[in-house]
Amino acid sequence: MTDKPEDFRSRLASIEHERTQLPAIDESMQVQSEALQAVIRDAIATNDGVIGFEHFMQMALYEPGLGYYASGLRKFGEQGDFITAPEISPLFGRCLAHFCKQALTAISADNILEFGAGSGRMAADILQELEAQNALPSAYFIMELSAELQQRQRQTLQASVPHLLERVKWLNTLPEPGFRGMVLGNELLDAMPVQRFRIEDSTIHALGVTWSEAEKQFVLQPMAADAALRQAVDHIQQTTAVTLPDDYESELSLAQGAWLASVAEFMDQGVVLLIDYGYGRPEYYHPQRNRGTLMCHFRHRAHDEPLRYIGLQDITAYVDFTAVAEAGNKQGMDLLGYGTQSGFLLENGLQDMMPDPEQVSQQALLAFAQQVKTLTMPGEMGERFKVMALGKGVEASLPGFSLQDQRGRL
Repeated sequence: MTDKPEDFRSRLASIEHERTQLPAIDESMQVQSEALQAVIRDAIATNDGVIGFEHFMQMALYEPGLGYYASGLRKFGEQGDFITAPEISPLFGRCLAHFCKQALTAISADNILEFGAGSGRMAADILQELEAQNALPSAYFIMELSAELQQRQRQTLQASVPHLLERVKWLNTLPEPGFRGMVLGNELLDAMPVQRFRIEDSTIHALGVTWSEAEKQFVLQPMAADAALRQAVDHIQQTTAVTLPDDYESELSLAQGAWLASVAEFMDQGVVLLIDYGYGRPEYYHPQRNRGTLMCHFRHRAHDEPLRYIGLQDITAYVDFTAVAEAGNKQGMDLLGYGTQSGFLLENGLQDMMPDPEQVSQQALLAFAQQVKTLTMPGEMGERFKVMALGKGVEASLPGFSLQDQRGRL
């Protein structure tokens, strides 16, 4: 469903309210942030005084030991900055397990590889459900570069499914070519660095980051767009048949296509399942969405100031799922399905997971209903989050995309 103009303005107003309510940071967090800022300032100084936004975002999130995902800050859950679907309810992982079982059966494989496994909660829920269905994989790989997150994932799995821990293997590098199985990415693509751009005088400009000595802070600065960025924005306008107006700002991700290329390189046969908040291209680059989709999360508050709380907050952008489908197709992958999270979960057994009212308390039933509401209702995660399946060497029809098939909106 395309956002109505008033819905979009309401969302912007909500973000503005959140911005004014952002909490203060303590001294230790300030020290960590200042250390990262110094590294970024050095990068700016060695790049003629400005770096591309994607370079800034890469450092803010992933700079070794200092970036948001590379430090010891707690990110997930009530004590962190945001809550993902696996943290909300085990129902999410159980439904994914149902899909994994069908997909692995279709290709006669039994390997699962999860990228960016967060707290490890989803991996634990998937393994637990697959065990209940007598469909355990021979190996559950987790691609995770953060030592801190690897440790937390191990702790989660040890606490939930200790007898299955031997099946879990952590990777620091991509698998060798010949992989057959499932690749999972839940809220993976949104955290990949994006390039920001601006249309002014009918010309495409890149947005970079520089240091203002007068203001003692980082600020955005227009830059000349390179050939890759100009080509990507031209492609957006050609495929949407819309000329983006002056004073239009947005973002695009070249990193997502590069990631899919790396997956295609090691995957012989398999299914890539991606869950994230996003739109098809016509909705993503709607002329009224003239400030893009970039959002930051800090202590469960959303705002749109990426140059604030550097290294201490998450920086994300909605996913252009049309670009993901195009990138997959370029790598020889087929689009197996695209739809809402709500439709996907309902088709993968959610409706059959309700506990027996005679076996559980009223409180447990209410908790179940609240979890289902959060995962599936349009005003919650049900329609904001989309699910896309890409396949390589897969001919079977897989569950999850019949109720709300949205391939026509890409």
